[in-house]
Amino acid sequence: MDFTHPLARGAKVWTAYLGEGGTRRILVIVTNAVLDPDKKKYNPDHIARLSAAAQEHIAESGEADGFILANRMRDWENSREKLE
Repeated sequence: MDFTHPLARGAKVWTAYLGEGGTRRILVIVTNAVLDPDKKKYNPDHIARLSAAAQEHIAESGEADGFILANRMRDWENSREKLE
């Protein structure tokens, strides 16, 4: 079952390797929404709705242990400078 939401541009379950040799399945959700609360365009209602949908999806599907929200790398501040 794939995660879909109007604010999500993509989502995929990845395996996170823990220091003690264990693993966790993490749903990584890529969004165009501003995630930094210090920014002018940050909308806490959008982030709350996206987070609630992610939690609901995890509870229903059981395919992941948690989730993380991320922006596309090209949307990061100074992303071109960091790559060079």
